[in-house]
Amino acid sequence: MAVNYPGVIKKAMATIAALATMAGGVVAQAQGIPLVRDAEIEKFLDDYSRPIFEVAGLNPDSIEILVVNDQTLNAFAGGRYMGVNTGLITIAETPNQIEAVIAHEAGHLAGGHSARTQDAIAAATRPMLLSLVLAAGAVAAGAPEAGIGLLGLGQNIGQANFLKYSRGQESTADQSSITYLDRLGKSSKGAIELWSNMRNFQIIRDKAANPYLQTHPLANTRLTALQQRAEASPYYNVEDTPEEMHRLHLIQAKIHGFLGDPQATLRKYPLTDQSEPAHYARSVAYYRLSQIDKALSEVRTLTEAQPDYPYFHELEGQILFEYGRVTEAVAPHRRSVDLLPDNALLRINLARALSATNEPDLAEEAVAEFKRALLLESDNSFGWFELARTYSALGNDTMANLATAESKYHAGAKGEANLFARRALAGLKRGTPEWRQAVDVIYASQPTEGTPVPLPPGIEDDAPAPDTGGEEDDGTIAVPDPTATIQQLN
Repeated sequence: MAVNYPGVIKKAMATIAALATMAGGVVAQAQGIPLVRDAEIEKFLDDYSRPIFEVAGLNPDSIEILVVNDQTLNAFAGGRYMGVNTGLITIAETPNQIEAVIAHEAGHLAGGHSARTQDAIAAATRPMLLSLVLAAGAVAAGAPEAGIGLLGLGQNIGQANFLKYSRGQESTADQSSITYLDRLGKSSKGAIELWSNMRNFQIIRDKAANPYLQTHPLANTRLTALQQRAEASPYYNVEDTPEEMHRLHLIQAKIHGFLGDPQATLRKYPLTDQSEPAHYARSVAYYRLSQIDKALSEVRTLTEAQPDYPYFHELEGQILFEYGRVTEAVAPHRRSVDLLPDNALLRINLARALSATNEPDLAEEAVAEFKRALLLESDNSFGWFELARTYSALGNDTMANLATAESKYHAGAKGEANLFARRALAGLKRGTPEWRQAVDVIYASQPTEGTPVPLPPGIEDDAPAPDTGGEEDDGTIAVPDPTATIQQLN
């Protein structure tokens, strides 16, 4: 798991300040959304959300799923984003309960429901990737020229109470969620279980109101209508398979290990528990306690039992890497990539390990791996940053400057991106793909206000095509319009 990285930046977002720290495991945030990147969790959520988006008439590839580092039960959706709190994943008793929440949020997206704050909606982005398993970071995001104040989600979501929906919108999303699940032959029981449990909890402990219910009040009549429709479905009693339950338990164990207190994790998963989720959780807990031999023993129990599960190899590689055993880390990271070759996060881990060996041949391989990862996620600021470091170690300052320009651009530091792109341009042959890449960054990062910065001589004829408001050719994705809405879990 990782407290991780940038996602999307364009003209609608004027400023993103991303401050990253390589050491430690505490997430710091400056009124931003504390987000995590993890290949395993993202794949889990994608597997459940993609079919729902499709039957809802939404393009799954146009919606980005964010994992929010917050242990309260919550989620949100708006524009082209859906966010899921880690608390939703750990509190849910079945995958179907998570599936029901995703279906409900898809109902809001498909219905174009609107929810606005007094001061409008803050633009959001993923923070920089610091490591693929454990790291620390801070993100602040905003669009000051649009008069948008910073808006913090996470633990402040209940206090902010910024999303209010009409009863009609809530009921529509409820009914839509059942329609979507019926189309997929899935049960709606998870929605009834989850929301009934939350409502009962709020009644018992009204002083500790759940953020979900504060922003999405569930009236008795609404719950009754939802329950009647759900129970009438021919799929109501369809249950999650043992394999689906096991997958959820692994992810829950991982989240407890990384985001919970290590000692509490060891108490929750004692040595008497020899299940795979318990080994997983203990491995992470020991890792965080710097008990590396114990951590490796636990994770190697898993890799021996499940040699084709990529995320166990990923964890072994990360443990070795973080504690300086970089040469040993290469093999498990390579194995994870062999098993899941189309995952950018795993390739970045492998590339980092290769680069850290300080062996020239492996550094060249690291460059190739970073490039493959960035073909999969071209807006990965941390990937560009690590590629720049590798180029620098190889003595290629021109390409290091170009990669740094991309990193700065995708982290929102457009002024610095412009500077590094100009440095790179001076060493690149005109007309080459790299030369055009530098020109594109220069044009994209030119200041729109204040004193104009003259363009380098001779590039005016190579200006990129005017922006038409759609997706850019370089893979960046437009952030939600600052005046648009962000929907909250209902």
